[in-house]
Amino acid sequence: MSRNNIKQVWALLLVLVCVELCGSGRASAAPICVHGQAGCHFLSLADLFDRVIQHSARMHSISSDLHSEFEQYVLPSRNHIGRINRHCHTATILTPNGKENAQRLAREELTEVILKLLVAWKDPLWQFHQNMVHQDDFNNFSSNKALEMSYMVHELRKGVEKVADRMQNLGMISNSLSGLSSPEALDPSSDTSGESQAMSDHDLLYCFRRDSNKVQNYLKILKCRIVPENGC
Repeated sequence: MSRNNIKQVWALLLVLVCVELCGSGRASAAPICVHGQAGCHFLSLADLFDRVIQHSARMHSISSDLHSEFEQYVLPSRNHIGRINRHCHTATILTPNGKENAQRLAREELTEVILKLLVAWKDPLWQFHQNMVHQDDFNNFSSNKALEMSYMVHELRKGVEKVADRMQNLGMISNSLSGLSSPEALDPSSDTSGESQAMSDHDLLYCFRRDSNKVQNYLKILKCRIVPENGC
């Protein structure tokens, strides 16, 4: 894929994600804001949750599609059929196993887990896309999916940070997340980035599919604990 094509894809993704997360597709001409400033369309906390949950569902769907394509078309050509060797660079992030354990976590802790997972995937997904561009095993469509996943992780993290900011302003969670704005604070593997680089392509897709599913489920659980009257 040429550099110009990559720029075109980025531009298209920016428009699509803004429509989804920013709500630019609504009939109202007023800009959307999260703090209720004058002259803009105010989003409720439930609306913000719905947007990030929808975004996370789309991200997980894309990751599942790309993982399936990889297993169907790439693994046979590399003679990796039947090989099971899972190594996820996010294994150092302690995540609750199952719905009941996730519900037991404090709201702040569950929000922190979500943000840690998203931050941990930013660089590995971008590097994966760069690798795909130069490999004959992948077509342009699959390469574009990898690029889209990388961008969606970035946008979803910003969306979750807006949700956390609103919860703090409403007194629903403490301000303990305020010191977690930097990637170094959120990403426990930042000093061992070589672990993500050592993952095989198959492991990376498997791990991201698993973690994107966790993010989606954790967001649903967090929403039901914060605004249980909305679809729980």
